[in-house]
Amino acid sequence: MKEKNKTIARWKNRELRKEGMILEKFFKLSENNTNIHTEFLAGLITFMTMAYILAVNPEILSASGMPKGGVFIATVIAAAIGSAMMGFFSNYPFALAPGLGINAFFSYTVVNSMGYSWQFALWAVFIEGIIFLLLNAASIREKIFNSIPLSLKAAVAVGIGLLIAFIALQGGKIIVANNNTIVGLINFHDVDMHTSGIWALLTLLGIIITSAFVIKDIRGAILLGIFATWLLGIVTEFVGIYVPNPEAGFHSAIPQFGDYLDSLGHAFREFGITCGALFNPESWTHTRDGAIIGQGVSLIKSLDFIVVIFAFLFVDIFDTLGTLIGVSVKGGFLTEDGKLPNLSKALYADAIATTTGAICGTSTTTTYVESAAGVAYGGKTGLTAVSVALFFLLSLLFAPVFMAIPGFATAPALIMVAYFMMTSIAKIDWTNPRESIPAFICMIAMPLSYSISDGIMFGVISYTLINALTGKIKDVHWVMIVLTAIFLLKYALM
Repeated sequence: MKEKNKTIARWKNRELRKEGMILEKFFKLSENNTNIHTEFLAGLITFMTMAYILAVNPEILSASGMPKGGVFIATVIAAAIGSAMMGFFSNYPFALAPGLGINAFFSYTVVNSMGYSWQFALWAVFIEGIIFLLLNAASIREKIFNSIPLSLKAAVAVGIGLLIAFIALQGGKIIVANNNTIVGLINFHDVDMHTSGIWALLTLLGIIITSAFVIKDIRGAILLGIFATWLLGIVTEFVGIYVPNPEAGFHSAIPQFGDYLDSLGHAFREFGITCGALFNPESWTHTRDGAIIGQGVSLIKSLDFIVVIFAFLFVDIFDTLGTLIGVSVKGGFLTEDGKLPNLSKALYADAIATTTGAICGTSTTTTYVESAAGVAYGGKTGLTAVSVALFFLLSLLFAPVFMAIPGFATAPALIMVAYFMMTSIAKIDWTNPRESIPAFICMIAMPLSYSISDGIMFGVISYTLINALTGKIKDVHWVMIVLTAIFLLKYALM
């Protein structure tokens, strides 16, 4: 019997080694100075920092009339397919999921304000993805990426870091809305200490704990910080210090299983409504109230629809490029002349993910800036992105666990990611004002406009105009000049 067990153990070890060799060969792990263990944990960290989209996306898109359960399944599938394609196609550790912000544009502007049905709005997302594919075929997005000077690329990384920090401090309830100064620091004397008060304190404590792990150079410091802060939250909830209030956005930190299987079954039934709805003419109408657009307003609505498509396209292009630039700078993926090898494959994966997501029933799927969390841990290959895809699929089985990860647990992790991305500021040539001033404008515009794409546009416009006014227009790439004209026209007509 013992001999039989030894034989089974040897067979299992041989199979594991064989699988490891396949992963090593496909993802070129040794060549990238990484291993399966590091890539897997990097994927877990990336997933945990972006798992909030599983709760937020259904909430936002349901405002358009879409069934919340169906959107949850669509979010999981779109994120899993997009991340897996990114990993297999480009061999980069970039994760994808339905974009936050553009989903709000889908619900609150396209559907609620402009009056389109959600099914019809999905057509806009689907067509945007097709246009993306055509732009990739013409290498237009790649030309845009390569035309941006190194100083602006570094500035994009820093700007994204500032934006991530701002988002994290908001999610941690430390920075709040303020009537006098737009935003301000939480006032613990004026808030409920059982909800937002303790939430902010746990965030601050989590930042200190995670910082200590990072300073001590503990392996998996960011992941350990998430778990340690989450555990503190569970303890405070058990003793009654933290009191969940779901209606106010303060959910329980303790996983709630309950009738999960029934809820999952209901979600899959609703997914049947969203999946492929855009290809069924009987299931969608032009307007949200169920009416077909009349001939008298069809031209105006058609023009509106074109505007909607290009709004999705425009935001997705520069959010994606900004994320790829920022994370690539931090991960050291760029060549000496600022180019990203296999960029076209990464962009194809992003475009295909958008069209696939629209078919499943969700708004634009895009590359996530939270990918920087996995890169900061050490993720360097597509195996990280594939691991993220697997975790999204697993979230169907363990959704109560993942959905219970509170914002105060992930906020400290994002603060650390922001800190790591800020180090790219050293790559800007501060002795050359022609380079550094546009870089500064780019990086500061991102958090203040709450938009990666607007930050890039501000940087491109200022770079071109400053160099033109100082007699250095010949040093500006022609693509940058074309982009400047397009951006100025966009702001003039918006």
